[in-house]
Amino acid sequence: MRAAIRSRHYSRRTEKTYWFWIRYFILHNNKRHPAELGAAEVTAFLSWLATDRNVAAATQNQALAALLFLYKAVLEQLEGVTWMMASLLYGAGLRLQECLELRVKDVDFAYRRVLVRDGKGAKDRVTMLPESVVQSLQAHLGKVRTLHRRDLAEGYGDVWLPHALSRKYPRAGYEWGWQFLFPSKNRSVDLDSGVIRRHHVYPDTMSRAIKRATRVASIIKPVSCHTLRHSFATHLLQSGYDIRTVQELLGHSDVSTTMVYTHVLNRGGRAVKSPLDRIDPVRTG
Repeated sequence: MRAAIRSRHYSRRTEKTYWFWIRYFILHNNKRHPAELGAAEVTAFLSWLATDRNVAAATQNQALAALLFLYKAVLEQLEGVTWMMASLLYGAGLRLQECLELRVKDVDFAYRRVLVRDGKGAKDRVTMLPESVVQSLQAHLGKVRTLHRRDLAEGYGDVWLPHALSRKYPRAGYEWGWQFLFPSKNRSVDLDSGVIRRHHVYPDTMSRAIKRATRVASIIKPVSCHTLRHSFATHLLQSGYDIRTVQELLGHSDVSTTMVYTHVLNRGGRAVKSPLDRIDPVRTG
């Protein structure tokens, strides 16, 4: 956070103020890492400052500015739809194509779960819906519904359906529940049927956003959309979840595929500690 502030040549007073409010925010949320928190926690914190701490409006705005800086300049290099998609790739362990093909009906807010239909290997599975993305997704769906209603009013609104469902249920493609969770901004001609439809976001849109975010965040290692899914598996194993649970959430047919992620839990050199690190720095001067 300090590096981000100083690279922008903010004053030391601003740095000190921002750090105070960020630290206060973390302590208020039981020392949880800000990456695990989201808009709901920020709103609750600001409301708490106003109602319980009786801070002035200017002070509340100061806290807001600090938290906005933390999330926009330090923790997040993505925003809007790409941030929500990245949150599902990492927070739910989705493949990019699985995320793109999600329908409105696949997201269960009540039970905080996501249904992945016809994933790799033609299998369905259920994974978790991250709490920190719920509020943003609900607001996003409001916009998507408005877009769908406009399409219907203009004589469109039919979405592509898998496995010849459109022949079995001719009107299903117009239903709200079957619409893509992340629709394209523009309608296009379906090359197979010639029907003008609104498809899902183009895959390259997300890939380019991840590359841009990686560059802005000064990450040297290669990063792709699939890296977020890798991180999902790795961090669950680091947190102590058993390999079978992770296997089910990832949708792997064979546990040996999931076992690949266990190698990152070991340190370099087969987890052997270097003898140099065993030397007592006090005795050696």
